[in-house]
Amino acid sequence: MEARTHISHPQQIIVTLEPDAIVADLKKALRLMRGVASVHTANVKTDNHISPALSRKINKARREYAKGETISCRTPEEMQQYFDSL
Repeated sequence: MEARTHISHPQQIIVTLEPDAIVADLKKALRLMRGVASVHTANVKTDNHISPALSRKINKARREYAKGETISCRTPEEMQQYFDSL
């Protein structure tokens, strides 16, 4: 009978923390846990930039809405009635 070996793959847990004050304490606590190979921190980049192409589409939609060239539904039922009518 052939012996099987279990190959363990490292796992990662990603946690976003606020405020920064608890980061150091959490890193210390994690290092004390059995099986923790390493603890690293990284800054999360938030990009709230709207591309020029998306900005043009938004402005076009706003102009069309202002001219009444769009379809608006006030309730899900109105939207379903519109879709049913197509």
